[in-house]
Amino acid sequence: MKGMETESKSVDSEALAKLFSQWRAEGKRILAPKKNGDKIDFAPVTSLDEVSLEQVQTVQSPKTAVFPRVEELFSFKSKDGRVEIQERDPARVPRTVIFGLRPCDAAALASLAAIFTWDCPDSLFSSRLAATTVVGVSCARADEFCFCTSLGGGPGSATGSDILLTDTGQGSYLAEIVSPKGKQHVAGAGGLFQPAPATKKESFLAKVDKAFDRDKIGPALAALFEDTAFWAEQSLRCIGCGACAHVCPTCACFDIQDEGGASGRRLRCWDSCGLGLFTLHTSGHNPRTLQSQRWRQRLMHKFSYMPERQQVLGCVGCGRCSRACPVDMNILDSLRALAETRP
Repeated sequence: MKGMETESKSVDSEALAKLFSQWRAEGKRILAPKKNGDKIDFAPVTSLDEVSLEQVQTVQSPKTAVFPRVEELFSFKSKDGRVEIQERDPARVPRTVIFGLRPCDAAALASLAAIFTWDCPDSLFSSRLAATTVVGVSCARADEFCFCTSLGGGPGSATGSDILLTDTGQGSYLAEIVSPKGKQHVAGAGGLFQPAPATKKESFLAKVDKAFDRDKIGPALAALFEDTAFWAEQSLRCIGCGACAHVCPTCACFDIQDEGGASGRRLRCWDSCGLGLFTLHTSGHNPRTLQSQRWRQRLMHKFSYMPERQQVLGCVGCGRCSRACPVDMNILDSLRALAETRP
């Protein structure tokens, strides 16, 4: 996205509906927020009518588009004392449009990319990301769990989107064309995008006040690493269920499992460093026997290790973990407490 100036256009709901039809005709998979009972989550859709944009946030993130919950890495077959391996072809991943994700979710893709392309690049992840177009929608509403602005994001941030839409009312959207991929989509849309109106998008965005100084988090984590009392108090309610990791758009912990016997397949499955078995060694030794150690690891990974190693934060302030927590733990409480320990 570097080197390209953002271009502004206008598009209405009728044109978006036609764009959905065009994507389908091109054989693209469309993932968007869709209502299912009392929940709204990302799911395959075929038309704009199926899409829900009224919610502050979906329960699950759209990261499954590039990092599936369960993914086959290769299949294997044992024959005559030899093992034959059939690897997945990265070129066969589906072309996908993620539509209607919020700016925090779009920004989270950069965190995932930093993990999966660091050191030993992951070909399956890279292929999925390359085959994915991101059409984000700015936030007109926020709730008490949102803290994107504390981490450098915002309700109208275009980071991570190829096209960012901002609802300006009466079925009309301001469309910011952010990347070459977005520009290509607009160029192929057959005039569905029109010249942008003279409208400032800020008046249509939610207001999210900064909750803490993010520059203080890293030094605080380093200073408090050995403070067992602090981490015990922070994690007192945590039951280690892993719900926070499974709704998080940036968590990338996984387990590798083989399915089958003489023949089968090797799978990559979501995991969480907050689960008790995550660090259990074959010997029976577990370096993180306490939930306080696992909670510390979660924050260290997101706010210390990733910034130092990959130069990105492992959190985008979406607030999903706090909304999903069955014991009402709020990561904002921990981050405020950390920020307040440093002058």
